Amino acid sequence: MNAVQITHITKDYGNSKGIFDVSLSVKKGEVYGFLGPNGAGKTTTIRHLLGFLKPEKGECLINGMDCFCQASLIQKNLGYLAGEIAFPEDFTGHGLLHFLADMKGIRDRSRMKELIDLLELDPSGKVRKMSKGMKQKLGIINAFMGNPEIVILDEPTSGLDPLMQNRFIDLILEEKKKGTTIFMSSHLFEEVERTCERTAIIRRGQIAAVEDMEGLKKKRSRDYIITLDSKKSADALQLPGYTITGREGASVTVSVKEDIPGLLSLLSSCPVRDMQIHTQSLEEIFMHYYGSEV
Repeated sequence: MNAVQITHITKDYGNSKGIFDVSLSVKKGEVYGFLGPNGAGKTTTIRHLLGFLKPEKGECLINGMDCFCQASLIQKNLGYLAGEIAFPEDFTGHGLLHFLADMKGIRDRSRMKELIDLLELDPSGKVRKMSKGMKQKLGIINAFMGNPEIVILDEPTSGLDPLMQNRFIDLILEEKKKGTTIFMSSHLFEEVERTCERTAIIRRGQIAAVEDMEGLKKKRSRDYIITLDSKKSADALQLPGYTITGREGASVTVSVKEDIPGLLSLLSSCPVRDMQIHTQSLEEIFMHYYGSEV
């Protein structure tokens, strides 16, 4: 049984807004990315998983339980971080975390303390005076402090500085080792690349593709920017079996997926003055699905 199973769900808000015939599955212990631009349908899908919305068609299951009808049972072993955090502002951060822990029946607060230290949060101040980044840290701590089996995260690093984004990635990798199932919506390619095993790509409310991250990395091409001794040499350069994607002045750009030794062999008799390498990013690969939307 999959930890998360979404089968042909639809929620049509009109004017082509919503999600349409969305299906995906997340294995137990898997870190699963959910990638797409703003407005693509990520949050609407997550709201179905939390039981906030009932699908017009299809079904959502977590651990075999219906997300809408059995939401209270599901949430006993579920951590959640909303895309837009709205905590009560009269609490201190410390008071809020303990209040939420009491609501969830969390008696052991040691994990809470570990997460406060990891994220370098000072929870003594009032929530109303906290920055967006501090509130985001509170949300992350709340999602993980009960050691849930499944965690659903909607844009988890929004508002965090680069150092804290790296700390968050370390946290996800730690949870991955523990066997926690994580479903993570994002539009940041780096955190998806570093943490997820598979990623669903949603575009205009529909799943465009589901990619295995290791397989996707192997599909990357490298651009070799080769500078020769003159424009004449660059214009005359021929590399049978390789794709030349650009010529500018004395430089030639060649796209290579494998067989780098073969390229070097062809260049051995050429007047090469310099060579630079640009590795295709995941963002560039995903442009295939999104075009100008990313």
